[in-house]
Amino acid sequence: MNDVIELPDQRGNRRLGLALSLGVAVILGALIAVLATSDGERGLGPSPLIGEVAPAIAGPTTDGDTFDLDDHRGRWVVVNFFSTTCIPCIVEHPELVAFDEAHEAIGDAEVVSIAFSDTAANVEEFFSENGGDWDVLAADTGRHAIAYGVAAVPETYLVAPSGIVTSKFTGGITRADLETEIARLSGTPATGLGG
Repeated sequence: MNDVIELPDQRGNRRLGLALSLGVAVILGALIAVLATSDGERGLGPSPLIGEVAPAIAGPTTDGDTFDLDDHRGRWVVVNFFSTTCIPCIVEHPELVAFDEAHEAIGDAEVVSIAFSDTAANVEEFFSENGGDWDVLAADTGRHAIAYGVAAVPETYLVAPSGIVTSKFTGGITRADLETEIARLSGTPATGLGG
């Protein structure tokens, strides 16, 4: 007979070990989820792209048109990588809407959003519910994230009218962040911020 007889204490130890292993796995999973979706340090960040010509962004938009970054030379372009499930992305969205609305009539700056690990259906629903009337790319966007070195969303790049990347923002962005940076770089007063 090769039957193994377990004593009551051994079964309890095995269950305790399994419960502890499961608990550690849940905590580790939660920690990874928090780190993956946290906005970390918010503000200007380093990037090897600063001072370089912006990597190409071209592709179909969610409204059926096409977007090509090169067609927008002569204006500031805010390149925003986001996800519809990212909390800091959701928080920053009204700020991008306010920025876009303030610059739409002037025509000196615009926003383009690039979905990061998201679906076109989610993106369309998000913009329908939260506003925003600018170009949004949601298909085949992984190559853009790689070209810009996006590690986590939200990440936002400011491209000068010359096509040069001037700034990278990590974490959620505000309209004031964008206005202040454009004013600093162009030597002009910030648009619509009362100063």
